[in-house]
Amino acid sequence: MPRIAQLMTALQVKHLNRDGMHFVGGAQGLILQIRSPNNPKTEQTKSWILRARLDGKRIHLGLGRYPNVSLTSARELARTEISKIQAGTNPIVEKRNKRLEAHKLAQRKVTFKECALEYMKMQEGTFSNEKHKKQWGSTLETYVFPLIGNQPISELNHDDIRQVLLQKIADGKTKTDFWNARTETASRVRGRVQAIIDYAIVSGIREKSNPAIWKGHLDRIFAAPNKIKNVEHHPALPYVQTTDFMKKMLEHSSVSSRAIQFLVFTSVRPGSVRKATWSQIDFQKMIWNIPPQNMKNRKEFRVPLAKQAIDLLLSISKTSQNNLIFPSPTDKPLSDMALSEFMRGLLERGEIVSKAVPHGFRSTFRDWAAEQTNYPDDLRKMASSHSIGDAVFAAYQRSDLLEKRRALMNDWADFVRP
Repeated sequence: MPRIAQLMTALQVKHLNRDGMHFVGGAQGLILQIRSPNNPKTEQTKSWILRARLDGKRIHLGLGRYPNVSLTSARELARTEISKIQAGTNPIVEKRNKRLEAHKLAQRKVTFKECALEYMKMQEGTFSNEKHKKQWGSTLETYVFPLIGNQPISELNHDDIRQVLLQKIADGKTKTDFWNARTETASRVRGRVQAIIDYAIVSGIREKSNPAIWKGHLDRIFAAPNKIKNVEHHPALPYVQTTDFMKKMLEHSSVSSRAIQFLVFTSVRPGSVRKATWSQIDFQKMIWNIPPQNMKNRKEFRVPLAKQAIDLLLSISKTSQNNLIFPSPTDKPLSDMALSEFMRGLLERGEIVSKAVPHGFRSTFRDWAAEQTNYPDDLRKMASSHSIGDAVFAAYQRSDLLEKRRALMNDWADFVRP
């Protein structure tokens, strides 16, 4: 026969302070559990627990904290749960299902914008540079958030994605849709939306399939980007003008001028040059070791330096406190705009006759290598840090062909500065 607990009053319960399990009566199995923490600065915890039997096994069911749940309320809750158990309901399973349902309800309310901001924060370290990060945010702010930003990401469907890609865009005096007016940007936006929804699916925020996926879905409706219009390439200096250009550069002693000369010699991306430090240069081996964080593909890259490139570096004074080879006036890496403005100034003053941007020198180098040399195509691509061949070729090509690339870069340096 079960032991009958003493029926405690609210005042008695209030003054209970001894650690342990205290039966308070008023409902069979109702206990006030008191625990003292190891840290003396932390208060005791008092919790209501219902001890009962379910399918022949003893269970402990939490009913809340005291004094948030009063003695009277705890007794009422205990009687309710006992009635459920006697009726065949498992209160533990019932509570778990309620928590899951509440979690699903909360997740369904997460908006696309909230999920996008969370995703970008999680992926912050993967952006190739600050400009790339800003482009992500600005394109979403401009083209996506106004239309679907406040919608629950769990409920986005095919029509919502179509709405984004077919929104009206002003194109001169006429209006056309986003996909056809600014195809390259629209394609990138679609990829970013897909990535964010994928993140929501993996995170358990969304259960439905991804309506922004391209292959086998949107590609059945929208024309492929490369079929709509030609990709606009960076304006590049014709290689036949490069020698005169480099001679003209010798008349300038600015940091931007020297950075562009080094860019021409090495044929890498401008961002790698702007962030270059003296510690990355091995003068003895004549190699520039670019760390992964300064590469678009996040892989370390060795650049063989021709004698002309080494001579250029030796002519530069080491003034940066941050070890930068080409520091800005504030001792930070030069901005991309600084190099572009320098090139624009050359054109406006008539010092060069062709419109060109710093990034275009990689195309200049590849055109020269393709038309003026017999070096293999894969070697030419590797020299400017482009991906080479297919996945199978890449798997077997363990070497970075440094010395073969050195011969190519030496020939290039001889061509641009004989």
